[in-house]
Amino acid sequence: MIAFNRIGKQYGRQVLFVDASFQLNPGEKVGLVGPNGSGKTTLFRMIVGEEAPDDGTVSVPKKLTVGYFRQDVEEMSGRSVIDEAIAGTRLGALHHELDDLQHALADPARAVELDRLLARFGEVQEEYEHLGGYALVSQAREVLHGLGFDDEQIDGDVGALSGGWKMRVAMARALLGKPDVLLMDEPTNHLDIESILWLEAFITSLPGALLMTSHDRDFMNRIVSRVAEIDDGEIRTYSGNYDFYERERALREANREAAHARQQAMLAKEQRFIDRFASHAAKAAQVQSRVKALDKIEKIKLPKQRRVVKFNFQPPPRSGDDVAILEGIDKRYGSRVIYDGLNLNVRRGERWAVMGRNGAGKTTLLRLIAGALEPDAGSVRIGASVKMGYFAQQALQILDPKLTVEEQMIKDFPQESIGVLRTLLGAFQFPGDETDKPIRALSGGERTRLVLARMLLHPPNFLVLDEPTNHLDLATKEMLIDALGDFEGTMIFVSHDRSFLRGLGSRVLELGGESGTDSQPLVYPGSYVDYVARSGHEAPGVHN
Repeated sequence: MIAFNRIGKQYGRQVLFVDASFQLNPGEKVGLVGPNGSGKTTLFRMIVGEEAPDDGTVSVPKKLTVGYFRQDVEEMSGRSVIDEAIAGTRLGALHHELDDLQHALADPARAVELDRLLARFGEVQEEYEHLGGYALVSQAREVLHGLGFDDEQIDGDVGALSGGWKMRVAMARALLGKPDVLLMDEPTNHLDIESILWLEAFITSLPGALLMTSHDRDFMNRIVSRVAEIDDGEIRTYSGNYDFYERERALREANREAAHARQQAMLAKEQRFIDRFASHAAKAAQVQSRVKALDKIEKIKLPKQRRVVKFNFQPPPRSGDDVAILEGIDKRYGSRVIYDGLNLNVRRGERWAVMGRNGAGKTTLLRLIAGALEPDAGSVRIGASVKMGYFAQQALQILDPKLTVEEQMIKDFPQESIGVLRTLLGAFQFPGDETDKPIRALSGGERTRLVLARMLLHPPNFLVLDEPTNHLDLATKEMLIDALGDFEGTMIFVSHDRSFLRGLGSRVLELGGESGTDSQPLVYPGSYVDYVARSGHEAPGVHN
């Protein structure tokens, strides 16, 4: 279907691909992995013709339709959400042309064009019907609902949406196009867990091929049947899901390390012979023969080490037994009731995972606890000796864009040694020269890592975390889960990442229950794993 044949690509001194080959076959679902900057986005851009290889060829059949969901979404305005979602595809173009033609046919000023308009209306209608267009609007609503939109948003102005919601509209557009090949770059970044579970089911049912990147292990495991890894300029494939890829890659690396050790021992033995008899005339022929043989041997390279730095966080100071007490909380936005008499007691050492459908009030709850929002009625009391750390996407704004990564940490922690700061930054994927990056040039994921590093150097005893894993790669996510697993304080968090929920949630608060946002929250005293087993779903309203 799509074939990369011995491609080469570099930007200046940065070499991305060297003699690399890869094929995407009809209907298969493939996960694309590799370190940041390895060339994943470049591979996508080559498929859609936005980039060309320096060497080799990229073969994409002319009649093949390709849909591309990317992180940099274009400006959207002047249309309703549903109109924006169905735009950009052949079916969407026909839909809008039919709409325009109907208006033209009803316009008395265009009566002289009636024959031409009727003829064109017949042509467009025939193609639209042939492609299943009359189901398009209902399909668009189904997809938008699945991605978390309510009816009011769907019919509302797309220009009024935030950047994250516009990303969902762009995703809906890519899905509704039903392309032969769907390219998806980090599709779960801006989704809540309910939308991720819906997307898993939807993508699995698509007959077309899929090539995607994702930092969500569960998402990859449930969707892909093959993994393509960009590694040191090559593209290697593994038949299986992400867990299988990790096991096979570790086995391959272990075998390569063993082969490298054996070869090094052999080379050292040969070199000792050469050194010992280099000046012996009787052995000259043997020495020369062995020198030539050594020159011809292809040296085995050690695999690149990608081990994540482990950082041992300092134990936080001990708080009182009652960490946060919410009594009789009412909160509404206009006519929409979020809480009506909410009561919650967070006690020392508990780790609350807050679940709930989109709009159930998950972020609102964390903002109330953090003091970033006042309730309409009721009280929020923070307990004795509680030192709170609050992470939300707005926390990224506390960074100074004029500073580098290292300068920001020195400014925030002038008493700490450079060694301690660099070890911490290394744990959060800022090794070596990466600490010299200016903050204004950091990506969203890099800013998230830096803010979390700042928070956890001297950890508070109460962490309030709203989607802390957004934009984090798998390695950093797993390091964070591991580190917070040893955290001795109290936590309450919202996350769409099931690894994070499984690893850290010891109690579950489900907002909205089964009947909507006005019902009382449900408390599950066990872990997130217990919650899934007991409730039969991984998220409210999404049954397994």
